Amino acid sequence: MSNSPPTPPHNVPSGIAEKLTDQSPDVLRDIARYADELAEYREREAQLPEQDEQDEEVEAEADDRPDDVPSKATITVKEINDHRYYYWQWRDGEKIKSKYKGPVDPDS
Repeated sequence: MSNSPPTPPHNVPSGIAEKLTDQSPDVLRDIARYADELAEYREREAQLPEQDEQDEEVEAEADDRPDDVPSKATITVKEINDHRYYYWQWRDGEKIKSKYKGPVDPDS
C-alpha cells in the first residue's frame, strides 16, 4: 500500500473528491456503503422499465394461449439444432407436458 493518498477516478467531480479528503475513515466507509447501496438502487430502478416491457410481452403471449393449454402453463424456450423455440409447458400430475408455440426469432 502506498504512503500517498489515492488519486480519485477521473469521472468523480472535483468538488466531491475535495469534500471526501476532509472526512474521517469512519465517515468515508459510511459514504462508501451508501454509494454502493445507491448504485444498486439506481441499477434496479433502470431495470424496472425493461422488466415492465418483458412482463407485458409475457402477458400478451399468454393472451394467445390455445384452448387445450391450461392457464397455469408457462412459456419456456428450448434450443433444437441451434434454433430457439417457444413452448407452452405445464405439469399434469407427475408428467410435464409441452406444446409448441413458435420460434423465438420469427425472422430467422
